[in-house]
Amino acid sequence: MRLNSPHLNIITKACMKASRSLIRDFGEIEKLQVSTKAPGDFVTSADKRTEKILIEELQKAHPDYGILTEETGVINKSNLSKRWIIDPIDGTSNFLNGIPQFAISIGYEENNEIKCGVIFDPIKNEMFFAEKGNGAYLNNSRIRVSNKKKLENALLVTGGPKNSSKIKDKIFSEFILVSKKILSPIRKFGSAALDLAYVSCGRFDGLWQRELNLWDIAAGIIILKEAGGFIDYFEKDSKLPLKRNILASNANIHEELKGLIIKKDIE
Repeated sequence: MRLNSPHLNIITKACMKASRSLIRDFGEIEKLQVSTKAPGDFVTSADKRTEKILIEELQKAHPDYGILTEETGVINKSNLSKRWIIDPIDGTSNFLNGIPQFAISIGYEENNEIKCGVIFDPIKNEMFFAEKGNGAYLNNSRIRVSNKKKLENALLVTGGPKNSSKIKDKIFSEFILVSKKILSPIRKFGSAALDLAYVSCGRFDGLWQRELNLWDIAAGIIILKEAGGFIDYFEKDSKLPLKRNILASNANIHEELKGLIIKKDIE
């Protein structure tokens, strides 16, 4: 019988509690108050309400831990060695438009290493979770990345660019380059957290995306690794420590996909 760690149990409980109001809000999407953060990047009352519940639940258990969250920012800045990393709704645009492809994502980081994490899709009632050394799971079933052997046969997913991106042309060039190397059209589902979860359970064979935030992928990092996947961060910018360009896939296609994405001649 699998026994989850106290940290994983805390995250799971917080997700379940926050999801109840989130499901209600999704059912009444037309009544939500919407405010604009930036072009193409929205925050809803549901975002804020979900985040508030998550923070309250996590602080109940460990009031001294640091918290990094999308809407509020940093809480307990003095504690960087133990912190929760939260995205209350990853896939906000999907949520706003009544598309059931979004998730709550929470990772627990200790001394700059993600130790455990949960990605919870409340509409489909799918909970992806993992902790270091104990494997990755979808609900109560163990998950593994796919064993697809050739990149040309892979089903890949990506996202972006945002309207505010300064490297749109570079992102579009990569999309075209990869598209020419594979048989199936590349997917864009609009939730990086769920994209990583889907790679982890073999629904997708690989993912790459630029300009993600740490809270988008914190939980997905440990889930993917524990599912046997590989992850690379490329072209890091020391001035933007919370930003990530990521590449994630199974062992068989990883190096070939990496060779396509990490190309110096893409401008």
